[in-house]
Amino acid sequence: MAGDAALKLPSQAELRLRAQFERVGLRIEGVCDKLSDLGEHWRQTAALLEDLTPAEADTLGRLMPTIRARAGQALITQGEVGDWMLLLLEGTVDVVKRSEETGESSRLAVVKEGASIGEMSMLDSAPRYASCIAIDDVRAGVLTREAITHLIRDHPAIGAKILVKLTQLLAQRLRNTSNRLVRVLQHQEPDYTPD
Repeated sequence: MAGDAALKLPSQAELRLRAQFERVGLRIEGVCDKLSDLGEHWRQTAALLEDLTPAEADTLGRLMPTIRARAGQALITQGEVGDWMLLLLEGTVDVVKRSEETGESSRLAVVKEGASIGEMSMLDSAPRYASCIAIDDVRAGVLTREAITHLIRDHPAIGAKILVKLTQLLAQRLRNTSNRLVRVLQHQEPDYTPD
């Protein structure tokens, strides 16, 4: 049947991703079909998209499922492993780190529409460093490692732009963290106690 050939069954990775989100109360509800329809301000707001043409953004969007979260709901949980990251399409997210010793949480950042979160674990498969909690209702696009592999293979110009942008984002975050660490260390008394 000709009509059946057009049906695409979800891959094992898609089924795994769907199950992972459903376990934490999130549901995949389509894809970021027309990222270019978000407007020109998105190329300035969303660092991940700023080097993409509208057609390239749409190609990327077709590979990104969307999820929604209510205020107070966790999008990313510290310690979990994931092979995906999020591009915030709507809403604001609190990034918090829980101390292993005290159990207390510290706010690392508040990120808004256009921000990318979760890219470290997506790239290296290490446990999530922090939790990301919706402050208000959030809609986000999910970019998986498998989607990036697809882009590199089938759309190498887009794949290269995404990898360069991810590298730049991570380098900027490392630079910011290093600057914060230097400021903290400059305000502490040196500890000359032998180890």
